Amino acid sequence: MADGPRYQRIADLLREEIRNGTFKPGDRLPSHNELADQMQVSITTARNAIQVLVAENLLYTATSRGTIVRSREVLESVLTSPIRPDRPKTNQDIFSEIARAAGREPATQFNARMEPAGPDVALWLGVPKDSWVMARTVVQYLDNEPWSWEVSFYPRDLAEATGLDSPHDIPEGTTRRLAERGHRETAHRDTIVARPATADEAAVLGVGAGTMLLDHLRIAATGECITRVTRHRSIAARNRLAYELGDDAGSDLIRQTLGTPHPQRYSHSFGNSLVPGPP
Repeated sequence: MADGPRYQRIADLLREEIRNGTFKPGDRLPSHNELADQMQVSITTARNAIQVLVAENLLYTATSRGTIVRSREVLESVLTSPIRPDRPKTNQDIFSEIARAAGREPATQFNARMEPAGPDVALWLGVPKDSWVMARTVVQYLDNEPWSWEVSFYPRDLAEATGLDSPHDIPEGTTRRLAERGHRETAHRDTIVARPATADEAAVLGVGAGTMLLDHLRIAATGECITRVTRHRSIAARNRLAYELGDDAGSDLIRQTLGTPHPQRYSHSFGNSLVPGPP
């Protein structure tokens, strides 16, 4: 091993083994105890070496499975796909459609509750501060890897009228549910910011604090009311966000040039693809 702190030298060795394929995406690394025994170092040194690679977004820690090698692929999401008027009907939400089109297996951890609207949520929804709103939270996984964190807020009266106050996930997605109940969204305002993860976000997504995230905020409305505000946070190095705007002929030409599936020909793809990420 090269000169330097022992934990850094161990991190260098593990990093090289990940990059040369000795450890592949989804593989479990030795536990802290096992690594300490192999390298003849203390558990603290082994733990510090692992944390270096977690901070570099090469590993994540799963409570029940140990330390896992992250995928190095990038998931591209076309943000206009969920709101296409010709979007085919399926019994899965847009995240599941994107994941399966990319050959990945999606899973979610869901929570729903009524809560008082904070200042930001009240502003976004156009409701009084501290009025009750429905918060629906989903942590999304690809092949068991924590991938993104989404929280959507709905005015209480709209949630109750459309069944979004259900304590269960809605398989077809809330955008379709709203449309089916007479509240088809006709306008959206998106804001996307790249910023470091907070401690809470790092814990949920299994990354080091300070890892760059894409923070995507979407406010949606019909002609009569604000329907929802959705905040979607994902790891910047593993996600790419795109828009498709304009007529079908031009959009088809762009898709053909890029080799991107057409959303009507491939009802589960919606113009999303998986491409190689950085080494």
